[in-house]
Amino acid sequence: MGEGLIANLVATTHPSLGVVIPALNAATTLPATLAALDEGRGVFDLDVVVADGGSGDVTVALARDAGTRVIDAPRGRGPQLSAGADAVTGHWLMFLHADTVLETGWAGALAAFMARPNAEDEAAYFRFALDDDHPGARRIERWVARRCRWFALPYGDQGLVLYRGLYDKAGGFRPMPLMEDIDLVRRIARLQGRAALVGLGAAARTSAVRYRRGGYWWRPFRNLFCLGLYFLGIPPRAIERVYR
Repeated sequence: MGEGLIANLVATTHPSLGVVIPALNAATTLPATLAALDEGRGVFDLDVVVADGGSGDVTVALARDAGTRVIDAPRGRGPQLSAGADAVTGHWLMFLHADTVLETGWAGALAAFMARPNAEDEAAYFRFALDDDHPGARRIERWVARRCRWFALPYGDQGLVLYRGLYDKAGGFRPMPLMEDIDLVRRIARLQGRAALVGLGAAARTSAVRYRRGGYWWRPFRNLFCLGLYFLGIPPRAIERVYR
């Protein structure tokens, strides 16, 4: 999207965007996540909230030093996301993990999405990427792209942006220990149709630490196994024991 078109969009609408970042002991990754949001200042009326689940490191101090509002939330990504959505201002909401960095160009891509005629009835997500040169990282990126294209099933580490009215209509994030992202995305798809989940060209680059530790084959297999358990109706708290 050209700079002139972005400037025109901002001048006429200046969309308000509330960004919710759930965090737990995220001191090593959160500063880069917050810094990347600076690209959106001037394009959007930004309100950024870190929903902290009881960090024992300097996560809260780093967020406040960056000028970011911090709220205390019940531990668990679902409860933290829900609390953050309640606390943040903005007609639009963006949910972003604390180890995910939006790459240059994200603000223009998101502004273009918001300018779509039916954007208030849609939800957008970013292209998944990992911050590792390992061939396994590229393989996982291709798998994620296919999953989104074939099944309209983005995960939380790709970010999720939607109009607050659609978020409320879908029922928001439920207090789940995991699978909270899939749960919300599926409800949006049931309400609006799978075509309402729109992929953006800009990348959300996530830390690959967990894949380096867990293995580029084993961790995706475990994630897929947990997803299968979820679709079979196994309670999320039982799946969490497998996941952890």
